[in-house]
Amino acid sequence: MKKVVIAGSASLQERINYYRNYFKLNHYYVLDYPRPIKEQEFLKLYPDIHQDFFKNIMSCDILFIMNEDKNGVEGYLGYETFAELNFGMMLKLVCHKDIKIYLLKMPSSSVGCYREICLWLELGWIKIFDKNV
Repeated sequence: MKKVVIAGSASLQERINYYRNYFKLNHYYVLDYPRPIKEQEFLKLYPDIHQDFFKNIMSCDILFIMNEDKNGVEGYLGYETFAELNFGMMLKLVCHKDIKIYLLKMPSSSVGCYREICLWLELGWIKIFDKNV
């Protein structure tokens, strides 16, 4: 069974749950996904959650970047999610890990990492997600 890590904004739990169910129904095992952390527990819990998330990216077959629209930005991709995407890319390029990396959609040109995304798509290192595949 293929293992998936879902990366994206933890504030979009409804969409995260949609994709968790989508992958489960299609016989993928969801290793990890963004979870909200209560503000009063953030500094205590974040380091371990963050470390575990990156370990799970190291173990997955598919890194799914759930860059839903957010704050009026189409295909929003925040800096944390870009760091997770970049980590998956380094595993692929430097460690020769056989990991497939998918973006839900093309981000708006206003997204900070837009040029890198365009380059990586052109090079075939990442792909836009196609539910029909």
